[in-house]
Amino acid sequence: MQRRSFVRSAGIAGVLAAGAAPAIVNAQANIRWRLASSFPKSLDTIFGSAEVFAKKVGDMSGGKFQISVHAAGELVPAFGVVDAVQNATVELAHTAPYYFYGKDPTFCLGCAVPFGLNSRQMTAWMYEGNGLKLMREFYAKYNIVSFPGGNTGAQMGGWFRKEIKGVADLKGLKFRCNPFAGKVLEPFGVVPQSLPGGDIYPALEKGTIDAAEWVGPYDDQKLGFNKVAPNYYYPGWWEGGPQLDFFINTKAFEGLTPDYKAMIEAAASHAHVEMQARYDSRNPVALKQLVGSGTKLKPFPTDVLNAAFKSAEQVYADLSSKNAEWKKVWEDYTKFRADQNVWFRFTEGTFDRFMQAQKL
Repeated sequence: MQRRSFVRSAGIAGVLAAGAAPAIVNAQANIRWRLASSFPKSLDTIFGSAEVFAKKVGDMSGGKFQISVHAAGELVPAFGVVDAVQNATVELAHTAPYYFYGKDPTFCLGCAVPFGLNSRQMTAWMYEGNGLKLMREFYAKYNIVSFPGGNTGAQMGGWFRKEIKGVADLKGLKFRCNPFAGKVLEPFGVVPQSLPGGDIYPALEKGTIDAAEWVGPYDDQKLGFNKVAPNYYYPGWWEGGPQLDFFINTKAFEGLTPDYKAMIEAAASHAHVEMQARYDSRNPVALKQLVGSGTKLKPFPTDVLNAAFKSAEQVYADLSSKNAEWKKVWEDYTKFRADQNVWFRFTEGTFDRFMQAQKL
């Protein structure tokens, strides 16, 4: 059998099994891509996922496919990465899709929405439900092919200068939060602020904002929020399972060979799993340190959660009546969420509540 015919019929798996992989890799063209992150280098977990992804692609390609990773602001601003990928200024980006609520709220369904899916449910919707298919159909309008690129797990509710004892305490609060959370909180008099991670501390320190949420203890401790706001609230009900994405320019991705496309997919999946593993490992230690240094850990009052839930449902209803793209994805998302919540109620939820009540 001729070599070219063998490669066509056997596919990459057969070639690997036959021991012919080095020749195949050597036959591939050298490629250099640039990745624009929406995060600063100081956040080694969330920014680091892009580095994990790039290294894995480089390793699998034998160094032929190199991706340089650039922090927010190095090539484009943190919130400019979608435009950069769409216009082919860079080949790909690593970001939180909900940053682009202003372009279309449908972006948020690829990341997190208030009282939405948790991280495991989000991954299930993406890989086994219709999530990835529906979001890729939406992103195609922006010349983007998406791959799940990490999840932080349920986040904290943020750092507040003053106590939040009820809904009335939200009035006039200048709160750095994700855009969708801001939309839900606006009816209570909250003034939402949209700031990249690297700009939050100085704004909180100077009093430009009254409160801020970011991710969780590990990253928040690195950014020093505990030094300028003593009250640390939980949970971040607006992002119970926020997924990060790799956004790739469609033309750039379609120009890859099947082997390189497979490497991108495998590397993204690897980075997706590793991000949450890192957060789940590091957050408990950081939380203990924060509390030990004087941080006041507090749950959001029940009336705040109830009011926010009702507000979120109204926002979703309004969007469904006005935005066909949103409605298409939201209907599938909510059906999946309902089924997941029934399942988790009997398994994960019950088990977790029991274990968390034990003195270990």
